[in-house]
Amino acid sequence: MPPADRIRDHSGQGAATTVAAHRTRRRLRADQARQLADLLRHQILAGAFPDGTLPHESTVADDYRATRNTVRQALDLLRAEGLVDRLPGVGTVVVARKYPHGLDRLMGLAETLREHGQVTNEVRTMGPSAAPTPVAERLRVPPGADVLYIERLRRLNGLPLSLDLTYIPLDIGSALLGADLENNDVFRLLESITGQPLGHAEITLEAVNADAHSAAVLQAPRGAAVLMLERLTHLADGRPVDLEFIRFRGDRITMSGLLHRSL
Repeated sequence: MPPADRIRDHSGQGAATTVAAHRTRRRLRADQARQLADLLRHQILAGAFPDGTLPHESTVADDYRATRNTVRQALDLLRAEGLVDRLPGVGTVVVARKYPHGLDRLMGLAETLREHGQVTNEVRTMGPSAAPTPVAERLRVPPGADVLYIERLRRLNGLPLSLDLTYIPLDIGSALLGADLENNDVFRLLESITGQPLGHAEITLEAVNADAHSAAVLQAPRGAAVLMLERLTHLADGRPVDLEFIRFRGDRITMSGLLHRSL
């Protein structure tokens, strides 16, 4: 290879190496910012900043041994989530609150969030409906049999929190037709109607994108991520009595539980 070509080739390799190193540094900073955002989010949700104002960026950088650029990038991530905002002359402040929803006890929403305010229910749809096959199978009723279908918008302190779709066997659900569902959890009503306590529930939790209907009802952006909780609840005798599909606004709820390891 002629000397000029060797020089040109070496120069190209050097430029490629510089670009790769820059991309690596940028990726590492993004990773560090995401890690810091996770830590700050936990602190915010745990109430570590009771006055609602985060420490100055330089303080955060010192406390978490991060660069100022990493801190700014982490705060940008939290701002994009709608959790904090930047106010001139004030700093970074918490502008949204998430409420804790436990996954280790079987309770209705009003029972779960009783310490955080009043849960009210807007009954949007209620009445007998032919059970789709998957619903019939899970509730152990004949295919096509009528079940009670309920759609409720649930609010906490007036703010939309969840959209609940509920299926209940009609021999039990018919007693709910005249009940006060606006101010009571279905769980308590089921225990009163059946005369026995609820026993256990099978749950599945996943993130889904809000469809146009759900987004409109929850007053959330269309396509926003919502937490979907699917729950099949049984009476103490094992009978399944309540199949629910609950869409929570992910920016207003956190899910937590206590797990024990068993091999």
